[in-house]
Amino acid sequence: MMEKKSITLHIYYIRCMRIVSMILLMATMCLSGHAKVWTWEECIAYAMENNVTLQKAGLTRQTSEETLKASKAQLFPSLSFTTKHNVAYNPWKAKGTSTVTDSQVLSSNKKTSYNGSYSVGANWTVWNGNRNHNTVRQNSILEEVAEQDSIVSARSIEEQIAKLYVQILYSKEAVKVNKESLEAAKVNEERGKQMVEVGSMSKAECSQLSATRAQDEYNVVRAESNVRNYKRQLKALLQIIDDDDFDIAEGDATDEMALKAIPALRSVYDVAVENRPEIKKAQLQVANAEMQQRIAKAQYLPSVSLNASVGSTNSSLNQNKWGEQMRSNFNMGAGVTLSVPIFDQRAARTAVHKANIQRQTALLDVMDKETSLYSTIENYWIEATNNQNQFKAAKVSTTAAKDSYDLLSEQFAVGLKNVVELQDGKTRLLTAKQSELQAKYSTILNLKLLELYEK
Repeated sequence: MMEKKSITLHIYYIRCMRIVSMILLMATMCLSGHAKVWTWEECIAYAMENNVTLQKAGLTRQTSEETLKASKAQLFPSLSFTTKHNVAYNPWKAKGTSTVTDSQVLSSNKKTSYNGSYSVGANWTVWNGNRNHNTVRQNSILEEVAEQDSIVSARSIEEQIAKLYVQILYSKEAVKVNKESLEAAKVNEERGKQMVEVGSMSKAECSQLSATRAQDEYNVVRAESNVRNYKRQLKALLQIIDDDDFDIAEGDATDEMALKAIPALRSVYDVAVENRPEIKKAQLQVANAEMQQRIAKAQYLPSVSLNASVGSTNSSLNQNKWGEQMRSNFNMGAGVTLSVPIFDQRAARTAVHKANIQRQTALLDVMDKETSLYSTIENYWIEATNNQNQFKAAKVSTTAAKDSYDLLSEQFAVGLKNVVELQDGKTRLLTAKQSELQAKYSTILNLKLLELYEK
C-alpha cells in the first residue's frame, strides 16, 4: 500500500510539473509575439498533456479504477426496496365470495380490488471461498497493469519525440551544409564565367560548373523539405493543429554531446529491467494469473450467504384503514443459504487448468520482454559506440577534405587545376561533412535513447 501511495504521489507531482510547464509555455508564446521555439523538454511536457494515445490510456486506467471500486463494493451487503401495486376486476363475482390476499381471507362484494405490498430486503455473501476478496486483489493488480500500460505509452512517445527532434536538428544542419556548398558552387561558377571571357576555359567546362550549382540548389530545396516534413511529424505527435510557424531550439546538439562517455551496456540493462514499465506490466500479469488460479480453485468450495427482509401489505378488500393494515400485516424474516458444488460439468476444473496455462504464458512473456529489452538496449549501445567512432574519424576526414578543397579552389582560380579536379574535391568535402553530421546526430540520438532507458 505504501508503494502504491508513493506511485500516486509521484504521478501527482509529474502532473503538477506538466501544468506549470504548460503555463510557462503559453506565457512565453503570448509575450514573444513570434513563433514558439520548442525545447526537447517542452515537447515532452506538451505531449504528455495533449497526445490522444496518452489520453486514451488515461481513460482506460480510470475504467480499471471503477472496476476495482465495484469489486470492493461487492464485499458489503446489498439492500433494496421493492413495492408492488395491482388492481383486479372481477365482473361476475358472486355475493359473499371470499378472496385470499397475502395469506388473508377477505370477504367483500366489491368487483374491483387494489392490493399493495412494500418490502426491504438485504443479502450478503458471507463466504464463497474468498473469491470476492481475491477478485478485489485481482482488480487492484489490473489497475496497476493499466497504470504501467499508460507509462509504456508515455515512454514510447518520449522515444518518438527524441528521434524526430534529433532528426530535425540533423536536417537543419544538413540545410546549412548544402547552402555552404551552394555558395561555393556559385563562386566557382562566377570564376568559370570570368575564365571563359578571358579564354582560359571552355563553355563546356563552365556548363559543368553551372550544372553543379543547379544540383546544389536542388539539394538545398530537398533538405529544407525534409526539415518541414519532420516538423510536421513532430507537430502531429504533439497534437498541434495550426498554421503558426513551428521550430525547435538549436544548439541542443553539440560535438561534446556526441563525444561524451557511453554508459556500460550491463548497467543500463540492470536499471531498465528494474524500472521499465513493460517489464513491470509483464510481472503484474504473472501476479494476475496467480490470483486467477485462486479464484478458479474457489469454485470447488461451498458458499454461504445471509438474507433478511421486512415488509407489509394492504388491500382495498380489507375494511381496516391503511395504517392499521400496514401494522397488522408487518412481517420480518431472515435466512441463511449454503451452496455446495457437487457436479458442475467440469466448469471448475476447466477454469483451474486455464488459469495455470495463463500463468505459464505470463511467465514466458516476462522472459520474452526481458530478452527484447536487452536486445533493444544492446542495439542502441552498439549504434552509439560505432557512430561515435565514425564521428571521430569523420571530423578528421572533414578537416582534411576542407583543406584539400581550399587548396584546389586557389589553384583553380589561377588555372592550375581543371574543373574535374575541382568538382571531385568539392564532392569529397560535401560527402565528408554529411558523413560527419550523420555520425554525430546518430550518436547523440542513441545516447539519448540509452539515457531514457536509464530513467
